[in-house]
Amino acid sequence: MWTIQISKSADKCLKKAPLEIRNVFDAWKNIAQFSGPSGLKKINGYRDHALNGEWAGARSSSLNSQWRVIYYVAEKEIKIFVLEITPHDYRRKL
Repeated sequence: MWTIQISKSADKCLKKAPLEIRNVFDAWKNIAQFSGPSGLKKINGYRDHALNGEWAGARSSSLNSQWRVIYYVAEKEIKIFVLEITPHDYRRKL
């Protein structure tokens, strides 16, 4: 079982997101909790992949054609940190 931690900015964005996106994120989170990144990779609709550039080390999953979950997996721990839930804008806000 994986632990999912959601950043404050991701939680804030999720609260503003449409209900459909919140529901799809809940399904994504359930899969991530039980199967981790390997389970997310097996579902073609999420198009889960590693990111490059400023987001190197992070991963992205599609919630629909516009919305993405950007997350990273803690080394040697069973934790997934959700960094952003965004309408496909990968510019880093740090």
